[in-house]
Amino acid sequence: MGNRLSKIATRTGDAGTTGLGDGSRIDKDALRVHAMGDVDELNSHIGALICEDIPDGMKQELFSIQHDLFDMGGELCIPGYTMITEAQVLRLDALLAKYNADLPPLKDFILPGGSRAASMAHVCRTVCRRAERAIVSVGKAEHVNEAPRQYMNRLSDLLFVLSRVLNRHAGGSDVLWEKERQR
Repeated sequence: MGNRLSKIATRTGDAGTTGLGDGSRIDKDALRVHAMGDVDELNSHIGALICEDIPDGMKQELFSIQHDLFDMGGELCIPGYTMITEAQVLRLDALLAKYNADLPPLKDFILPGGSRAASMAHVCRTVCRRAERAIVSVGKAEHVNEAPRQYMNRLSDLLFVLSRVLNRHAGGSDVLWEKERQR
C-alpha cells in the first residue's frame, strides 16, 4: 500500500474516470462512486464529531465505526468483494441497545439541535441516510452485498440515539418539535 500512496496526483482522473480496487475504471459520476463518496463524507463528519466533548467510551466506539466505514469504502471500491459482515451489524445493534437503555421514550418528534456534539451527530445521521440511499441505488444496478446496506441503516439509527445521549451529556435534553407552535 505504501507505494500506491506515495504519489497522490496521478492525473489518471483528468478525463472524468476513476480507478476501482479491481483495476477497472468507471466514470466519476457513477452510482458506485457516489456511494463511496457519501461513505467517505460520513467518515469525515464522524472524525469531526470525535473531536467534540463526548464520553471517552463513545469516542472509541466511533473510532471503530470509522474503521468499518473505511472497510465499507473498500467493499464498494472492489465489486464482488466482502469486507462488511453480519458481526459488524450486530455490534451496532448492541450499541443501540446500550445507548437506548437509559433514554426516555420519545413521545414527540425531535429537532436536530441542542449541544454542538448532538447537532454534529444529527449531521452524521443525515449523511449516513444519504450514503444508505446511494448504496441502495448501486444495488438496483449491480450486485451489492446485504451487510453494507444493513450496516448503514443501523448506523443512522445509532447516530440518532447518540444525538440524544450527547444532549444529556452536555446537561441538556432533546429539542422537541412543537406541533402547535405559532407560525
